Amino acid sequence: MDHRDSEPASSDGEPRWLDDGQQRTWRAFMLGTTLLLDRIDVDLRRSHGISAVEYEILVRLSEAGGQLRMARLAAALAHSRSRVTHTVKRMEGAGLVLRTESPEDGRGVIAQLTTTGSKLLATAAPSHVETVRQYFVDLADQEDFAALGRVMDAVADRLIADHPERELRR
Repeated sequence: MDHRDSEPASSDGEPRWLDDGQQRTWRAFMLGTTLLLDRIDVDLRRSHGISAVEYEILVRLSEAGGQLRMARLAAALAHSRSRVTHTVKRMEGAGLVLRTESPEDGRGVIAQLTTTGSKLLATAAPSHVETVRQYFVDLADQEDFAALGRVMDAVADRLIADHPERELRR
């Protein structure tokens, strides 16, 4: 039976506890993810004066052709609208993005990447990708890295099924 189709609890209602190996892997994933995201944030702040969330907003806007509705941006980042609004407002003050009313309906707000934001992204991207390589990509062989990609795609597929608005993969 495919583990993705299994029930959340055993037939007697008891949780399907993780075995020792699964628990070690889960804990390694959680610790590694936490430390990696912290390292990325520290490096971006130190080298470019932006947080990892601000960098991700610049990336998402760039990949979307330079603009996105704020609601879509918040969904894609899995952050609350108020948190994204606060972050984008701060970025707008720094000249990295611009917020405008949606020309389609006048109700929605569009976040647009500015020239300054594009330049910062272009400057930050090389050092960011080096951090990602040094602390993530280059630590695994190709087969393990490909397997991790398949696992995380399966995780994303499962979670996006409940929230299709979060799908931004190409």
